[in-house]
Formats: sequence, structure tokens, C-alpha cells
Amino acid sequence: METTTIITDTHTHLYSEEFDQDRSEMIQRAINVGVSRFFIPAIDSTCTKAMYELEENYPENVFLMMGLHPTYVKENYLEELQHIENELKKRKFYAIGEIGIDLYWDKTHLQEQQIAFRTQIRLAKHYKLPIVIHCREAFDEIFNIMEDEKSDDLFGIFHCFTGTYEQALKAISYNMKLGIGGVVTFKNGKIDQFLHKIDLKHIVLETDSPYLAPIPFRGKRNESSYLINVVDKLALIYSLSANEIARVTTDNSKAIFGI
Repeated sequence: METTTIITDTHTHLYSEEFDQDRSEMIQRAINVGVSRFFIPAIDSTCTKAMYELEENYPENVFLMMGLHPTYVKENYLEELQHIENELKKRKFYAIGEIGIDLYWDKTHLQEQQIAFRTQIRLAKHYKLPIVIHCREAFDEIFNIMEDEKSDDLFGIFHCFTGTYEQALKAISYNMKLGIGGVVTFKNGKIDQFLHKIDLKHIVLETDSPYLAPIPFRGKRNESSYLINVVDKLALIYSLSANEIARVTTDNSKAIFGI
């Protein structure tokens, strides 16, 4: 169902090479169905140039983050963190992200991931920016650092939230909104079973495109226009109109990103 209200995709990798063949058409499809605000997480320094080009081409729609993704924390992570500091000094970003800990693929660099996460949280506080957290099989490790760093000036989004109800409440207690995307439409996604108990004021929408496409596109390339499938699912969960879901979640995104 299309909405007449602006929908915000708080997490999309529009610079991904998976969009190289049809990027402008894909972005236009999203804008056509009301998804017109795109927040772009960084992965590492190799995507910086492509992000800047996106912003140049879509200055009204594209808003950039700066950060080092945990699965890209390698031997050169200190150089990568320096790159982030250099860019933050030069220009405006809307968040530090995506940052966090990922123990799904590889546990080799856990210590470096922890250092990088903590360092970037402190950068966010210094620049008065929100953080966007990537967490995969690492809730305890993430929450341990959040517990150390928690403060009134620490806030942001727990991207692609797939935890339990208790973990959701804990994330919210650290001033985090929950980033909800395609997983909420999956039969085995589980979050749809308790989401109605979480006030909508704690929710923002995201695709994480090109990953995690919602039903009925599961397994295919995800794109921002598919966010309306997530809106429809949340409308069912909360017994609200799609317009109301779009309005509240976009307002929530404005509260986080300041735009």
C-alpha cells in the first residue's frame, strides 16, 4: 500500500555494486512510492568516494554516515579509524555508522572490534552525533561496552534489530531506536511476535538494501522501494494505517539524525 507520507530508509547501501546497473532507476522507484529519505552507512574507506558521489547526485535525499563496519576491522583498523577522524573534521555527517561487533563470520579480531566500537562511540559523542549499531551474535559484547559508555549524549539506532523482547528493552534503555526492516516479514523472524509491546516511538524503518529483502522478495536483491512492504507489516502489527506508521517512524528518524 502506498502512503502519502514521507517514508525514511534509515539504512541503505545505495553505493553497493549490486546497484551499478540500475541505481538511478532503483532510487526513482523508491521516491515514486514515498521513500524519499535515504541514510547511508559507511563500511570502510573504500566506499567514501562512492558515498560522496551519491550525495552530489541526490543532495535532497541522501544523508551520509561515517564509520568502520565491524567485519571490516582488520590489521589496518587504526588507519581506518584515522580516515574516519579526518573526514569528520572536513564536513558534516549525520551519524557514526555502521559500527559495532560481529561474531558471526569471524571471531579473530574481537579485541580490535571492541576497540574500534568504543573509539567510534567516543567520536560520536565528541561530534554530538548518533551511532548506528551493527550487532550479529554479539549482544552481550555490545551491551558490555554500551554499559560502560552510556550517557545522555549517547543515542542512535540499533540497526537490523533481531534480538529478543528483553534485548529490545535493553537497547532502548541506552537511548537506541530499533531499526526494523525485512526480517519483520519473515515467518521465522521472531521480532513480529513481540513488536506490538514496543511503543512505535522507539522504531525506525530500514531496508539494509541490497540485503534482507522482505517477503515477497526474500532471497532477492533488496531495494528501498520494498520498504512499503515493511510499512504494511507494521501497520498490521500496530493496528494503525500505513500513513501513520510512515509519519511516526519518519518523525523518529528526524529526532535521531536531526534532519
